[in-house]
Amino acid sequence: MNVLLWHVHGSWTTSFVHGKHHYLVPVTPDRGPYGLGRARTYPWPDTAVEITPDQLATTDVDLVILQRPEELDLATRWLGRRPGHDLPAIYVEHNTPKGDVPNTRHPMADRDDLLIAHVTHFNELFWDTGGTRTAVVEHGILPPRHEWSGELDRLAVVTNEPVRRWRVTGTDLMPRFAQVAPLDVFGMGVAGLPEALARAGAPDGLPVTGHDDLPQDRMHAEVARRRAYLHLCRWTSLGLSLIEAMAIGMPIVALATTEAVDAVPADAGVLSTRVESLVEAARWLTTDRDAAARLGARGREVAKERFGLDRFLTDWDRLMEEETCGSR
Repeated sequence: MNVLLWHVHGSWTTSFVHGKHHYLVPVTPDRGPYGLGRARTYPWPDTAVEITPDQLATTDVDLVILQRPEELDLATRWLGRRPGHDLPAIYVEHNTPKGDVPNTRHPMADRDDLLIAHVTHFNELFWDTGGTRTAVVEHGILPPRHEWSGELDRLAVVTNEPVRRWRVTGTDLMPRFAQVAPLDVFGMGVAGLPEALARAGAPDGLPVTGHDDLPQDRMHAEVARRRAYLHLCRWTSLGLSLIEAMAIGMPIVALATTEAVDAVPADAGVLSTRVESLVEAARWLTTDRDAAARLGARGREVAKERFGLDRFLTDWDRLMEEETCGSR
């Protein structure tokens, strides 16, 4: 199939475009949020091609993958066809609901012209989608090329925009862990993090280092050298970086919130809503490398079994086939 989708979430899209289809990724001269084109820091196959809005008007498209509400009108203008009416459409919901939780209405609620595909069962549970059909396709990842060594008595965090998002990403909790072991924070928008923590009243000289927007493979290599993976997100969908850390073989220390509770078994890490319990877990794992190795090995098994790329692509093939066949 020719599948139109925008480049929104790099890690998820990387997995998605490794399927057997032809993926049309919009690109605009400014490479803005609605024309980002191919990823530059993730490995994408040649079957994912950039396409301009003008080209889309004369291109055969079998299915539209929507990920933001405004893409519905955008696709209608660029294609000259209405997703959900003139060609099938699936709306992928990556995020937990915002606003009046748990009563938040989904922007695609009560529609009979598309399907909402959630990436976690937690999201499906918490979003009010009314009469719109829903499905869940859990994450799948490309196996990281690097394995955990844990040679550095440091904690790794992977998160995007921790300064702007602050409490959402648990940035305010980082100083408590940095007093146990040095923190290395990887992701987009992490530059200036130590200064932001200091402005917020964190003690001077905390060992927190930001590593801004490294290529994925290099980031995995660096994360694998840290003793444990720290996941402090209060309210976010299940991050692919958490699954990747498990696949690398890292022990997990995480807030017991949203889908993380179901994704990380008790013998692969420590999860709690008591921050002090997590601080003690971080202290334990940075001093007991054998325990860290044991938990990490179990996490690697779980990631391989549950979040493998083949399972992810098979689930998506089934869902896309059902939608395209049902529309004929």
